[in-house]
Amino acid sequence: QVHLVESGGGSVQAGGSLRLSCTASGSTYVCMSWFRQAPGKGREGVATLHTSGEGFTYYRDSVKGRFIISRDSAKNTIYLQMNSLQAEDSAMYYCAADYSIPASRCWMRSHTDFHSWGQGTQVIVSS
Repeated sequence: QVHLVESGGGSVQAGGSLRLSCTASGSTYVCMSWFRQAPGKGREGVATLHTSGEGFTYYRDSVKGRFIISRDSAKNTIYLQMNSLQAEDSAMYYCAADYSIPASRCWMRSHTDFHSWGQGTQVIVSS
């Protein structure tokens, strides 16, 4: 288990930008992902990377070209830069991590594959 702390959510008008941050406890490289959940909907993966820098970054189709996931391994922190935000991006955003997923298999996965979760940060996009 790893302790995750998120920040950076808020309210923005459509077309605007927000950056989310998630800092993980410990210093071991880990597979980390951003998920989101809108009211009445299931939790869906948004973007994934491995903090070692091995492997690739992955995105759900609806955010490709708009969102960027990145890492600062020295700070054990990942970011989600969200640009050109749309009303349908409104949701609670969660950071997730799991040490058991190796870099070679750190891709878009079901939320059930991750065992450590942050508290969530709200993103509201008004049209």
